[in-house]
Amino acid sequence: MLNTTNLIKRGTGTFMIENGSLSYEENADGYIIRDEEVLKGENSSSGLTQIVTEGTRVSKGEAVFRYYASNEDEITKQIESLDKQIDEALMEDENRVSSPDIANLELQIKRELENISGENNLQAIREYQKRINNYTVKKGEIAGSLSPEGSTVRNLVESRMALSNQLTNDSEIIYSPKPGIISYKVDGLEDQIKLNGEDFNYINSELLDGLKLNVCSSIPESKEAGKIVNNYNCYIACPMNTQNSEVAEIGDKVLLRLPDSSEINGEIVQINEEKDGKRIIIFKIKEKVESLLEYRKISLDIIWWKYSGWKVSNSALTQKDDLTYIVRNRAGVKEEILVKVLRQNDTYSIVTNYSDDELLNLGFSQDQIVEFPKIKLYDEIVVNK
Repeated sequence: MLNTTNLIKRGTGTFMIENGSLSYEENADGYIIRDEEVLKGENSSSGLTQIVTEGTRVSKGEAVFRYYASNEDEITKQIESLDKQIDEALMEDENRVSSPDIANLELQIKRELENISGENNLQAIREYQKRINNYTVKKGEIAGSLSPEGSTVRNLVESRMALSNQLTNDSEIIYSPKPGIISYKVDGLEDQIKLNGEDFNYINSELLDGLKLNVCSSIPESKEAGKIVNNYNCYIACPMNTQNSEVAEIGDKVLLRLPDSSEINGEIVQINEEKDGKRIIIFKIKEKVESLLEYRKISLDIIWWKYSGWKVSNSALTQKDDLTYIVRNRAGVKEEILVKVLRQNDTYSIVTNYSDDELLNLGFSQDQIVEFPKIKLYDEIVVNK
């Protein structure tokens, strides 16, 4: 598909030179290949609760999720009851303690409440609620530590901490084996379409078709496992059989337009030839890796080239002695001008003026160059009928 902008018509057979762009792009299906490691504990059947939310970057050794304890529901209800009692006790305590940390947490809670009031996205609301709860717990712990021995607030906080520790001790906690992004989008295909350095020889159409994936279908959230994903780069494998893909080479740089319409840089790192003439082209990307976490297969546009500059219709170009000219019309006076074609498709070209050094190399004299006419933005150009 060719992207073009309309040229402004100025009278019969003329147009104005304007800034524009040309690109050549093709749509393709892309299979996401990530550096990802599945994390799963012995108690996976009991279900997990997230310590770190989806898409959060974690460090090596950080606790990311845990499996439910056998009496989790009962303990959780007791903790919720204590949270309410702590909050009420803090409000009723005329001599309640204060500190910069508590004031900051109260400000954070206020901000989250303001954010949640205008939010309609369920996932976002849950995230706000989780942060509010975390801030409230921290506030109570600080207040408890600053309260005198035997005070109501301190006793309630200590009881809550004991229950929280009991949950932790009775749970199987999973820690991150390396830095990366935590994701709970686990589909069981992590070992079938995996990253092994930059060796993608195993990728072929038979493997990809056998995955039976739907385009842009979201990976479901697992209740049993999570995974750590490298967020610095990932790869997209595209089976293709087009003219541009046939001449593509390893090391070529392209633009890739993702499902969210963003355009990112991509580089071809491997090409696998197939018997039917199809090629599996594998692109490396270093941007928007997080936005692809929920997908295994996407539809994307490969922008093989894109040029911006002065855009003219090919019908305005004439060839003479292997050079390209256009005719400028100024108040009825027509003048032939030499132009340099930077990029061209079937309909339009991006052109510019030659530099003086380039004109010298083309054989023009210094005297000719001094008098050489040059095109300018908004010049009126004659179209050859």
